Amino acid sequence: MDKKLLGLLACPVCKGDLKLNEGKTELICYQDAMAFPIREGIPVMLASEARTLSTDERLHKN
Repeated sequence: MDKKLLGLLACPVCKGDLKLNEGKTELICYQDAMAFPIREGIPVMLASEARTLSTDERLHKN
């Protein structure tokens, strides 16, 4: 994921910051506790495609 692109993207729900996860497969919004997938290098910024973060993930922000 290009850092410039990451800097331009915002959570589609709250418009907050996103963090790239360690595996570089998801963009995380800690405010909404959602993880948006990255498929074939393209972030899927749809709330319907996002998964909810587990309690452990919420507590261990990177």
